[in-house]
Order: sequence, then structure tokens, then C-alpha cells
Amino acid sequence: MAKLNLATDSQADICVWSNLKKEAATYATKEVALSSLLHATILDQESLGGALVNHLSEKLATPDFSTLKLRKILTEAIEADKTIVEYAAKDLLAVKERDPACTSYLQAFLYFKGFMAIQTYRCSHALFKAGRDLLAFHLQNRSSELFGVDINPAARIGHGIMLDHATGFVMGETSVVGNDCSILQGVTLGGTGKADEDRHPKVGNGVLIGAGASVLGNIKIGDSAKIAAGSVVLGSVPSKCTVAGVPAKPVGGKCCEEPSKSMDQTLGEAT
Repeated sequence: MAKLNLATDSQADICVWSNLKKEAATYATKEVALSSLLHATILDQESLGGALVNHLSEKLATPDFSTLKLRKILTEAIEADKTIVEYAAKDLLAVKERDPACTSYLQAFLYFKGFMAIQTYRCSHALFKAGRDLLAFHLQNRSSELFGVDINPAARIGHGIMLDHATGFVMGETSVVGNDCSILQGVTLGGTGKADEDRHPKVGNGVLIGAGASVLGNIKIGDSAKIAAGSVVLGSVPSKCTVAGVPAKPVGGKCCEEPSKSMDQTLGEAT
């Protein structure tokens, strides 16, 4: 198997890759049944980018679209957009820091479908920007089938994203999600009509969106806002504001400074 040298100079990449290799080496000895997987996916790779390409190509392959072909396509995507690896490292850091169920970088990298779905999107987005739209839609479809996550490749997503549990997450074509956001399962960032225009939400930095929430229309969710589980948001939300309900309304006073990092989903003064 050819090694893929897709390293970057990002400090996040260097830190995560170092920890990932150490964890993989430990488990390769501890869990012999996983040794071949860990060597092929991580220990035999030269960089986080190479490991990411190898892992995703194995996951996303089908009888009609082989692992080898996918490895070539994903490598081209990363070569076209070097931020993919840097952002993947920041996503892994976010998951490790925010999810109490995450015991290691290795666990998240190998098995958290939210992480894998976001990285698949990143590759599809790079292909889409390069004019390779049918390949981008192919990756979108495979991610939907495999991970239960449907992100249009034209959508825009920042770094440091934790997509927790991930099942049922939908993000429309003109949606935007900023940096350092935490989004739980069953969330929809959708439109309110079928007009071919800018029709989806614009989510700022540091936003926390609870499970099952629907954010609909070309509205703005301000930085460090918190959207309670099960809410239906039809209007813009100010920065550092907590909203809840159907339709969602402000509750509980001023939000904490970094809701996406604290993962506190209570409603403050409203409880």
C-alpha cells in the first residue's frame, strides 16, 4: 500500500497526529485483533492526511467505486484544499475536549461517525469548488447512506466542529456553520421554500444546537448562541442568546460565553 504524504505545518495537525500514533501503537499491542487495522490505517501512514484518506476510502468504498479509486479522489481533494487536514485535526481536538464519552483521539478517529461525516463533507466541498460536482454529490450520498448525515457539498462549515452522535443531521445547500460549533443529532439546517436562492441559516461561531432542533430559512444565529433541544427556529437569534420552544423564543437571560465548549444545555434562569 503506497504511503500518502499529506502533512501540514499546522500545530493542531502535529499535536493530534502525534497523539493518534501513540494511542494506535498502544492498542496495536493491547488488542492484537485490531493490530492489522491500526497499522494499515494509522501506523503505516506518514501523516494525518494520509491516515484520513486511507480510513475514509475504506469506509466509503462500494463494489462500483473501489477503495483504490476513492483513495486517489480523496488525495486530490486534500491536495486541492490543504485546510482539510488542519480542520480535521481541530475537529478531533474539539471532540476530545467536549465529549465526555470520548476516551481517546483514536476512538473518535476510527468510530465516531459525526467526525467521519464532517471529513467526508470537507472532501466533497473541495471537489465541488473544483468543478467536480458529480463526485461531490457521490460523496454526499455515501455519507448519507453510511453515517445518516446529509450535508450538501456547497454548504460551508468552519473548523473545531463537534457533530455529536450525528444521526439525522441535515444541512442545506446555502447553509453556513462557523468555527467551534457543537451540534447534536437530528438537527436540520433547512430552507423554507423551493426558490433557487440563498435560503438556509447562517450559524455563527461557538454556537450550541441541541438534539432535534430545526433552524429554517435564511436567518442568522449569532455567535455563542444556544438553541435548546427540539426547538424550531424561524427568526434570527442574537449573539449569546438562548432560545427554546416552537417557535423558538429567548429564554433564561444571557447565555454563557462559550456554550459549544461547555455543552451546558440547560436553560439558565428559565429552569
